[in-house]
Amino acid sequence: MTATPRDDLARRIAGEITLSSDPGATLRKWRTDFDISQTALAEQLDVSSSVVSDYESGRRESPGIGVIRRMVEALLDIDEARGGSRIRQYARVLSAGFESEIVQDLREYPTSIPLDTFYDAIGATKIVDGDQDRISGHTVINSIQAITRLSSEEFYRLYGQSTSRALVFTDVTRGESPLVAMRVVTPTPNAVVLHGLTEDELWEHAPSLATIDGFALAVTNADLDEMLGNLRKLP
Repeated sequence: MTATPRDDLARRIAGEITLSSDPGATLRKWRTDFDISQTALAEQLDVSSSVVSDYESGRRESPGIGVIRRMVEALLDIDEARGGSRIRQYARVLSAGFESEIVQDLREYPTSIPLDTFYDAIGATKIVDGDQDRISGHTVINSIQAITRLSSEEFYRLYGQSTSRALVFTDVTRGESPLVAMRVVTPTPNAVVLHGLTEDELWEHAPSLATIDGFALAVTNADLDEMLGNLRKLP
């Protein structure tokens, strides 16, 4: 029987928690990534919220495989009850042929949105305007993983269904590598956002390269988990 995206995601989460040197912290990371409160998870498990808190803080002995399985299933059950957005996100990344260490989010919108709306959602500062001011989706990628591991053909697949999107590079220090990489990718996305730095820290040649290639450029220093959470709230 073919595994479903839910099955794949369940194995991934359970494996990461089991092998972690700090299982409680890893459980907390996944719970917050799903935007689920300790209280909601506890209610799904039919335990007190203090039990979840104790596991996450390390006050309670590390959970065994059975407990981890129950917690993971509870997270996925809650997500499905809410519409399954997190499971679908993981399925989109898998269907695009990428590992989640490279692609952190990939979405197509039901309708295009103004680029400024996208910037507002992630707390971005506009550096230069591009040829287009609307997008129909976004892709969030780890810049180091993508640049060191992807071929130019694989890089193009990051666009999903359309280049009318924002390509967000995370783990950026100056922006030199992502902007140079964009020079060899044709066509370019409507916008590139560099995450992890301020306007003052941006590579001095980045604005001119973006202008030459016709895409909008912005930077953001927002918390990564918060940014991903805000992106999931977009239409």
